[in-house]
Amino acid sequence: MVQKPFTISSGEFLDLMDVDPNQGRSLDEARLLLKKYGHNQIPQYKPKSRSRILADQLFDPIVYILAVAALLAFVFSDIMEGLAILSVLLISISIGFFMELKAVRSLEALRKLGEVKTTVIRSGKKQIVRAAEIVPGDIICLQRGGVVPADGRLFFVDNLSIKESALTGESIPVFKNDNILPANTSLTERTNMIYRGTTVLTGFGKAIITATGKNTELGRIQQMGVNAEKERTPLETKLNQLGKRLIWLTLVLTFLIVLIGCFRGKELLFMIETGVALAVASIPEGLPIVATIALAQGMYRLSKKDVIIKKLEAVQTLGATDVIFTDKTGTLTEDKMKVYSLASSKGEVLDVAGGDFKRRVKHDPVLHRIIQASILCNNIDVNVDNPTGDSIELALIDFARGLGYDVNAIKDEYPECMELPFNANRKLMATVHHNGDFVVYAKGAFESLISHCRYYQDENEKKPFGNTEEWNEKIDSLAAQGLRILAFAYKETEKAPTEENILNQLVFLGIIGFLDPARKDVKATLDVYKKAGIKVVMVTGDHPSTSKKIAQEVGLLEANASPTKIIRGNDIGLENSQNKERVQRLLNVTIFARVSPEQKLNLVSFYQQNGHIVGMIGDGINDVPALKKADIGIAMGIRGTEAAREVADVILKNDKFTAIELAIHQGRVIFQNIRQFVVYLLSCNLAEILSVGFAALLNLPLPLLPLQILFLNLVTDIFPALALGLGKGESDIMDQPPKNPKAPILNRIQWYAIIIYGLSICASVMGMVAYAHFVLRLEPIIINNLAFYTLVLAQLLNVFNMPKSHESFFVNEVTRNPWVWSAILLSIAITGLAYLIAPIAEALSLKNLSGETFTIVLVFALGSLLLAQLLKRLLASTHWFRVS
Repeated sequence: MVQKPFTISSGEFLDLMDVDPNQGRSLDEARLLLKKYGHNQIPQYKPKSRSRILADQLFDPIVYILAVAALLAFVFSDIMEGLAILSVLLISISIGFFMELKAVRSLEALRKLGEVKTTVIRSGKKQIVRAAEIVPGDIICLQRGGVVPADGRLFFVDNLSIKESALTGESIPVFKNDNILPANTSLTERTNMIYRGTTVLTGFGKAIITATGKNTELGRIQQMGVNAEKERTPLETKLNQLGKRLIWLTLVLTFLIVLIGCFRGKELLFMIETGVALAVASIPEGLPIVATIALAQGMYRLSKKDVIIKKLEAVQTLGATDVIFTDKTGTLTEDKMKVYSLASSKGEVLDVAGGDFKRRVKHDPVLHRIIQASILCNNIDVNVDNPTGDSIELALIDFARGLGYDVNAIKDEYPECMELPFNANRKLMATVHHNGDFVVYAKGAFESLISHCRYYQDENEKKPFGNTEEWNEKIDSLAAQGLRILAFAYKETEKAPTEENILNQLVFLGIIGFLDPARKDVKATLDVYKKAGIKVVMVTGDHPSTSKKIAQEVGLLEANASPTKIIRGNDIGLENSQNKERVQRLLNVTIFARVSPEQKLNLVSFYQQNGHIVGMIGDGINDVPALKKADIGIAMGIRGTEAAREVADVILKNDKFTAIELAIHQGRVIFQNIRQFVVYLLSCNLAEILSVGFAALLNLPLPLLPLQILFLNLVTDIFPALALGLGKGESDIMDQPPKNPKAPILNRIQWYAIIIYGLSICASVMGMVAYAHFVLRLEPIIINNLAFYTLVLAQLLNVFNMPKSHESFFVNEVTRNPWVWSAILLSIAITGLAYLIAPIAEALSLKNLSGETFTIVLVFALGSLLLAQLLKRLLASTHWFRVS
């Protein structure tokens, strides 16, 4: 294989490949090369087996915790508890299994692009063969509407333009040529090459195949997608870390309690049962199911906003995202070229959006003539409802109609009788129209068209044209703003022009500047991201000046931004990223222009290696590796390719960039909710352990019996925790910076909160035990009952400790959550039924109590909430304890 074939002439390349362009490969050569290089297909890599996927789900600390909890429950004959834990276990494993099964199939969509046929020259004859049978050195013929079957070097072109958006992400067609290019030319600028999976829009061409199958650019992208390893989501990582800590903490505390109880004279078997019950209670087996339901609720809320989440954990990952990579075309822009500015031959650059432009057109003969030229020198079929074709020509028709011109009537009034079509060498087109006399209209690149212009139009008269240099400066200035420029000219003649003289003595009319305009709703969304501490980075295959213009319009880049904020793909140099100064410079870049798929992938990895949670928004095949590698891959649902949608974690059904803000908001709410119900669960579990431990140490009646512990674990843990998981979050959550991706799910402050709330509940329970034992002198079983009910109410009231210390105690996200109130009422109702139903009461050792004793229970339970709030706000005033 010849390296970088775009750097040598097509004739030299044909010689190196030893191929006659008129004869092509012989049939025997093609057979031998097919054996050597294999079929022109993207290899189908063997996916991970279902058994392997299932086995991977089992290697998870949370799964270990649940399995041990279920085993202990069955050992001590608590069948319902064991079944409940097994249900949670099966749900968690099933979700992980089916999500990963979906992911390993994602890249298969790429292979569908190869099932086409193409025309080749073999042994001097044109043949139609399957694309899979193409070999290096084959001569292929390209024509309008065809799909390019493999990578190749062009050696003949005739007005050949190719749509490469699936590969590069840019919707503007690329006109091809046979020129030699520098060695550092990026993929998006290799105009003498063709690439597999792209589509021929106009013209004709011939190329010699340079690479097939896995060696094509598309094949390399597929291989990058296969090799790109998905990072574990922050939620998975944090839950695993928490699980490991809880295992050791549980083992240590339960062992100590059993040891203390035996030392204080309790029966060994009874203390072992109690210790095991506490171990089961301290393991938050409700955590995975509550987390799952909270994530599912987030998915449902987003689905109503046209945001499809394919993987549960992706919701929370969005909330942790602090860097978003986004394409330009179709994401930040409308993916539809529009007329942006116009300059008539008199030189004044006009803003077409200005209020008086429409009026000026009607009274300015030069402007009127430019609009007429844009309608007539145009190949768009205006008689169909949804015309298709070149995006620039569509923009001209839309522009004329927007000014009130009857495009169909003008086309009928000036029928076309001749056309000089656009090609890459001329870089212009011209049409001849007959209406009594003949009129020629021409449009094209300024430098090409102006060489045929002898005059320019000034009002109703023609004047000699002589200020080319001044116009060149004007056009360079507009191009530097990211505009695509088209020049217009005309002439009137009594005789029908010929192909030889159609361009002679044209009259210059002016220029029109085009831009794919920024979406109007993007700027406000970017402002939200800035407040939320999220950095948005544009990664595009487009030109730096065009990218800069759009970035400034949407507020991504300041007007006076440093040039170091923009960098071309060839200048990135990630191989030198060991230098701290260079690393910081790259992390400060806002626009990466002219980047290849490999560079996008490497940039995602680079940011991840520097501690960032990266979201990637893409729609093309070129985005697939980066979408898979990113912590959260986001694909466009309408204009996105199938391959991009398959590999992404999130799909935006309406293609709106603003929808991501909703998803990030929901992700942050979910993380906050998960953190709240983890604090709630662990503080309640800690209270149970401490209450039993202190009672055993002080040789007081045990406040909890084994079955009572398991009952509490099912009632006061699950329902309030679930209610917290369904909360709508704080109103200012998008004004807060992203959470540190390296921080655990519970930081130092949350652990302090767990200890404070756990001690407060424990204090109320032990206070009740001491009061009933020393003051009321009640029998041990009644003391146990009072302590049990105190613990039930104290744990339910503990839910109101969850809001942050600076929030109002009475009005906050917890008190506004209707699910919380429902959960409290449901838990009280279940406890009441357990008291009233004799068999259950007997199993739980519950006795009949007087109304007076329940009043005492309520007082001590409220005391736990008051104590927790007092400690929380006292510590907050010292700036030591600000977060619940």
